[in-house]
Amino acid sequence: MGLIFIEFFNMRKLTYLVLLSSIGILNSCDSRTYEEISDNTPITLPVKYTADVKPIIDNNCIGCHSAGSFKPLVTYDQAKNNIDGILDRIQRPNGDPEKMPKGGSLSATQINIFIKWKADGLTEN
Repeated sequence: MGLIFIEFFNMRKLTYLVLLSSIGILNSCDSRTYEEISDNTPITLPVKYTADVKPIIDNNCIGCHSAGSFKPLVTYDQAKNNIDGILDRIQRPNGDPEKMPKGGSLSATQINIFIKWKADGLTEN
């Protein structure tokens, strides 16, 4: 009889352990969007084209907006003169057919760099 009680007690502890572990795992699961989890740190330092904006354009835009293409973004002047269009397109919601870059999205920090660049006066260097 004592052995049955010990086995029952151990099974009960195991059941509680499994139950608590399951609750912990389910509680830690979270469904958040990319925008909610991406770094959206405000940009505090001055933003400059050559150091901050051009690398983003080179890595995300030049594939479609190279020299000779529709709306090229190769030079400082091209990016500066198209800043309002750039801001409009990169801030559109996912699923909008005119969102840029095509097939993806810039991070919130990258978008903030463009916004801050405009606010800072579109400085080149």
